[in-house]
Amino acid sequence: MPGTLLLIAMLAPAAAVAACLVLRAPRLVETVNLCASVVVFIAAVALAVLSARGPTFYLENYVILDMTGAWVILCTAIVYLLASIHSIGYMRLVGEDDRLWVFYALFAGFALTILVSAVMNNAGLYWIAIELTTLVSTFLVGFERAAESIEAAWKYIIVISAGISLALLGTILFYWCGSFVLGPTYPMTWDVLRAAAPKMNPTLAALSYLLVLVGYGTKVGLAPMHTWLPDAHSESPAPISAMLSGALLNSAMLGIVRYLPIAQAAQSERIARLTLVAFGVVSLVVGALFIVRQSGIKRLMAYSSVEHMGVIALGFGFGGPLGIAGALYHMLNHSLNKSLMFFGAGNVMRSYGSKDIRAIRDVWSRFPVAGALWLAGAVGITGAPPFALFLSELVILRAGFERGYAWAAYAMAVLLIVIFIGFLNHFRAMYFEPDGADAAPLAISRWCVTPMWLALVPLLVLGLWWPDGLWDHFMTAARTLTGVAP
Repeated sequence: MPGTLLLIAMLAPAAAVAACLVLRAPRLVETVNLCASVVVFIAAVALAVLSARGPTFYLENYVILDMTGAWVILCTAIVYLLASIHSIGYMRLVGEDDRLWVFYALFAGFALTILVSAVMNNAGLYWIAIELTTLVSTFLVGFERAAESIEAAWKYIIVISAGISLALLGTILFYWCGSFVLGPTYPMTWDVLRAAAPKMNPTLAALSYLLVLVGYGTKVGLAPMHTWLPDAHSESPAPISAMLSGALLNSAMLGIVRYLPIAQAAQSERIARLTLVAFGVVSLVVGALFIVRQSGIKRLMAYSSVEHMGVIALGFGFGGPLGIAGALYHMLNHSLNKSLMFFGAGNVMRSYGSKDIRAIRDVWSRFPVAGALWLAGAVGITGAPPFALFLSELVILRAGFERGYAWAAYAMAVLLIVIFIGFLNHFRAMYFEPDGADAAPLAISRWCVTPMWLALVPLLVLGLWWPDGLWDHFMTAARTLTGVAP
């Protein structure tokens, strides 16, 4: 049953790619992509439930479905569905009907590569899958063909390729470490590497992990390797910005998470966790500094992604049941909340015809419904109650104090307060300062507002109620990641 659902989840976007290449009619391709996203979402929910039975392997152990991978698939499926709905209204405003089939073919292909990366049980194949996400998404970053978009696409592929090259070097070094234990040829699965890790050279294993961390950390957008992220997120079409932030970054974080138990087994746990925590704190510092003084609306959302990836890195770096549970919960909450924020930013940007925060005023009275949803999302993305990010951040803070990282937990708390003030100050200006422009902004389509509702409601529910089944899921995932039998 899980194997069939996994196949369906992969075939749906693949079929959408093929259909877009054949049909090419604007209204048909957007419908095909939407249908594919619905199928992926249904399959992902079922896979997340079934993964609690334990990891399952397919294709001679090259493919794995475990709880962590299934969770990343679920987060990806949610963002893919929401972004597919939003893209129908948004892309009609862009006025690129003649190229819309290209957009949706790349869009579905992008979702497919992220889904594939989450189930790779071979470190080398995982690297290939992550590289494929880069190749496909580069064309989406530059899709609008403005000078800024093309520049962002080039910067994206150059910086990411440099980081991924370091990840490849770390992967090769890990293989070399294992060759002293297992011989010159062996299957480089996660379990095999973890089993061989206690006999690996600790220094070489630590170096390998650091290269992997910096390499995949570049893809995650951890500071100071984050330089591609503000440009790519701000210049992409809004649905793609949501996919980059809410789906792609999680898939890259998964690689770091899978290597962390290997480094721990190789007697390098302290340096592995300390460096991940350090990158998390630095990401929060960078996010806070640039959020406070930001002038571009989508760049504001992009630096918020740097911040939240830092929070997730802190959760996994702290470790323990609370740290891992908080990080996994934060993945889901951030995927929902950041999708809402990019949808709102795209709506306002298109309506006002500007990306400059100073040109966006009086949002509250001009767009009562969409404006209220976006403002609620802004409160949520800063980690304020009663929204879900507050709960996941609180759990991660508790983990920091319990696991002996009080200094990082205090830094996280202070920086989150700074970000709360700075982020909402921009929204105060956009909502409550008068607009001197005479021309009325363009109306916002229901296609652009509906996914904002679909993202906000679960954020509120999950902030007020943490289901017992979800907690049990996280505890089982934590035991799996730490190598303790459930």
